[in-house]
Amino acid sequence: MIDVRPFNSLGGANHGWLDAKHHFSFASYYDPDRMGWGALRVWNDDTIAADSGFPPHPHADMEIITYVREGAITHEDNQGNRGRTEAGDVQVMSAGSGIRHSEFNLEPETTRIFQIWIIPNQVGGKPSWGAKPFPKDDRSGRFVTLASGIDGDTDALPIRTDARVLGANLKAGETAEYTLGGKRHAYLVPAKGKVEVNGVALDARDGAAIAEVETIRVTALEDAEVVMVDAA
Repeated sequence: MIDVRPFNSLGGANHGWLDAKHHFSFASYYDPDRMGWGALRVWNDDTIAADSGFPPHPHADMEIITYVREGAITHEDNQGNRGRTEAGDVQVMSAGSGIRHSEFNLEPETTRIFQIWIIPNQVGGKPSWGAKPFPKDDRSGRFVTLASGIDGDTDALPIRTDARVLGANLKAGETAEYTLGGKRHAYLVPAKGKVEVNGVALDARDGAAIAEVETIRVTALEDAEVVMVDAA
């Protein structure tokens, strides 16, 4: 089963400095049919104006993954962590028992991110933050695990949940495959470019909720950058 969520069907709000699109119910956008997908709870497509951002605010009991599509984002939190994550790279924050952080676009140009929230396996625990570069050449023509809580994914940023966040960069005509297994959930979004997922067409920034599928086959109809979550 593949349920396409066209970009123009997404909820959202434009705050001036922030133009946010929501694949799932979030903030003032509520759709009872879009409350999450497996353990995946939030997928926001955020466009952040230069020299602006999210002032300090709290989180708890959530795994928060930020995939930077364009520009860069600067993180700072009350645990003493500070870092800048640029396009193509990933940061993760395990909110645990509670953390307060800010995220700002300190760049002279617009920043675009996917912000992904996944429900953790257990509540509480010490908060943590980390970031890592993922060169696009390394994921050329294949899926690479960017963040994971699954045993054996030693090269990925750690998260505290039975899930993976993956990325692939495909040239037009290339196909990448991923074994999902029939009992797990996947959610896939092309950050750039048009693709087909098991024969179903997606435009850039559309979402595809996938379940009851053994193998996911993604074929690029044009040069594409794809992000996907595999969650229980």
